[in-house]
Amino acid sequence: MAEDAATERRTDAVDRVRDRAAELAPAFGSTWTDDEPWRFLTDLTAIGSRMAGSEGEARGADLVADAFERAELADVRTEPFDLPAWERGSASLDVTVSGRDGEPTTRSFEALALPYSPGGSVSGELVDVGYGTPAEIDERDVAGRIAVASTTTPEGGRFVHRMEKFGYAVDAGAVGFVFVNHLDGQLPPTGSLTFGEEAEAVAVGVSKETGAWLREYAVGGGGAGPSGSGAVAQAELSVEASTTPGESRNVIGRAGPNTDERVLLLAHYDAHDIAEGALDNGCGIATVATAAEIIAGADLPLGVDVVAVGAEEVGLLGAEHLAERVDLDSVKGVVNVDGAGRFRDLIALAHASTAAASVAEAVSAATRQPIEVDAQPHPFSDQWPFVRRGVPALQLHSDSGDRGRGWGHTHADTRDKVDDRNVREHAMLTALLVAEFAAPERDLPRLDRDELATAFREADFETGMRAADLWPSDWD
Repeated sequence: MAEDAATERRTDAVDRVRDRAAELAPAFGSTWTDDEPWRFLTDLTAIGSRMAGSEGEARGADLVADAFERAELADVRTEPFDLPAWERGSASLDVTVSGRDGEPTTRSFEALALPYSPGGSVSGELVDVGYGTPAEIDERDVAGRIAVASTTTPEGGRFVHRMEKFGYAVDAGAVGFVFVNHLDGQLPPTGSLTFGEEAEAVAVGVSKETGAWLREYAVGGGGAGPSGSGAVAQAELSVEASTTPGESRNVIGRAGPNTDERVLLLAHYDAHDIAEGALDNGCGIATVATAAEIIAGADLPLGVDVVAVGAEEVGLLGAEHLAERVDLDSVKGVVNVDGAGRFRDLIALAHASTAAASVAEAVSAATRQPIEVDAQPHPFSDQWPFVRRGVPALQLHSDSGDRGRGWGHTHADTRDKVDDRNVREHAMLTALLVAEFAAPERDLPRLDRDELATAFREADFETGMRAADLWPSDWD
């Protein structure tokens, strides 16, 4: 009987989405031919750096507010908030190794400071910790050494985030951290070490090509160097950077009726300072701005708050600010667009909510558009401040099929990588997902704290989250 009822609910949901798609067909037709997504993305990426707390991020917020106005959202406004603003200076990595004649030779490699790295210099042996998983770090003596870890993780398990690798290595005694891109192209990666505070050790990103040299020089990576001398190299890692009080901002608009219960549609608009931020997250915020125009003209049963959040890349600070200010009891659910619009097929991360997963499944079935649904949670995007407080959420992403970020967080994250057909198509699907979240018939139960903690433990997150100081204290 229960199975029959569940089947009936799925059928009703698919029919409901089909009816909504038919209602929105004229708006979808306009979206498919509209050049606004490309023009908006062009304006945004032309800014250059949109680093949290920077002038470029402020200009990005202004562009988003203009886009929300063009989408005819109501009550468009900007809400500022304070943050520790990190500013990049220079970084250097010098490695000294003995040659065949026993004489020391020093080489200098290109390095890029990672956000919230403190300024300073450290010296020591390099130690190769492979992918940088806790198990690999445990196998090496990293105390007093500079850990060298890959940007990717082994197949067969979850993706281990940079913050986990850094935090675990530092807890094990590493005095510095080198993050090695796993993709070709002389592309040193960037990415924050912490959520909104200065880190405990200096850290840099280096290219795959540089990493090949460093591993050859490192303990655990051969240690012989190209001379075959058997001597382990000594490295000196230096970073110039500063963290000072700054300001970011969220941009908020409203669609639909003025109801007490609402749905949140989010995307971050900030980006790292080393590229244009076209993929991460220019595509995401362009998808949201485009979806906003669709839902602004829809007859929705619930109101939708459309929010462009700042300072995601340095710790989800805009989303955290939003979660602290809204009445979470009035938030039915959250749709976070971080990674959608980049590649062909949409991925919906349901973050331990079977009800949220069923929304994505219904939209996929109704539209015959492939949406890969993944229930596994993670704490590394703007849904996290809401999920950990029990609010069901979907994170909309897309994937090239390669493991890792690809061009994201490198100099190569530029507009030429974007196919705006993906942005427009994902915006239509986003609008349908938001509408189904808002449907009165759609039940979205709150996430139980103990069940959520269990889901994170079963996904093998606890050790890494504790190392990154992200494990909620009330989960113990």
